Amino acid sequence: MLSQSLQAKSATAHARPLFVAIPPWQVAILGALLLGLYARTLAHLVGQWWHDPNFSHGFFVPAFSAFVLWQERERLMRLIPQPSSSGLPLLAGALCVLIVGQLGAELFLARISFLLVLTGLIVLFLGWNFLRATFFLLAFLLLMIPIPNIVFNQITFPLQLLASKVAATVLPLLGVPILREGNVINLPAMSLEVAEACSGIRSLMSLVTLAIIYGYLTEKRVAIRIALAVASIPIAVAANSVRIIGTGLLVQYWDPEKAEGFFHASWGWIIFVVSMALLILFHALLRVFWPEKGTES
Repeated sequence: MLSQSLQAKSATAHARPLFVAIPPWQVAILGALLLGLYARTLAHLVGQWWHDPNFSHGFFVPAFSAFVLWQERERLMRLIPQPSSSGLPLLAGALCVLIVGQLGAELFLARISFLLVLTGLIVLFLGWNFLRATFFLLAFLLLMIPIPNIVFNQITFPLQLLASKVAATVLPLLGVPILREGNVINLPAMSLEVAEACSGIRSLMSLVTLAIIYGYLTEKRVAIRIALAVASIPIAVAANSVRIIGTGLLVQYWDPEKAEGFFHASWGWIIFVVSMALLILFHALLRVFWPEKGTES
């Protein structure tokens, strides 16, 4: 009994809360080392968010992650740190990825290594229980990293063709004669090219990000959150197709020059707002047909 009591006291002594287990000066040193190691990589990342409209949603990702971390601070503070040496190989692997990324001028690898380093540090200093508690935040941070160009092109071209095919199917039903050649829609008055900027990739990535944020803030059920994130993909694709169909109608029945302006940029944000409204409507339908336990009448 005495031995068990001593073991319990020893375990209690080692099981210190987070704010006691890690002194602030250690956190400051780790932060300074990370900043020195990744300053150039992170600066280039922020620059791409600023200059590339396809990835401007990146600003929201770390901001929302910080917000969630602040909201969950009390729960995380109650967790008992269980440092694990298994974080060392994770950290070593992350640094290797950074070296390969910098030597090969591969920005994606260098940026991914930042998240891998964070994962290794969490396991090394706090333990796997903290990694499980913060897994959503780390996974969400992936959305702030622009995908490689080779993958980006593999996504945008099929989206261009899909939007062109949908428009070419619907427009004749609305009385607009067309001839489609790949991603070019030939109308009697002019030709519309569904270029990369009109593929819908920008609204798709932004809507997926906002769908995850919206689901986290409004839903407790993980299954519904996943459903909202998945549904944002066809919603964004459908909304972009509606944009192209609307442009074809404007070309045929109104003013081709004004319609072209609408097609390229003018009303793109309106389509995004409509997409968000459709996502909220889909969420409302899910709540009707899949009510929470205890709310059924």
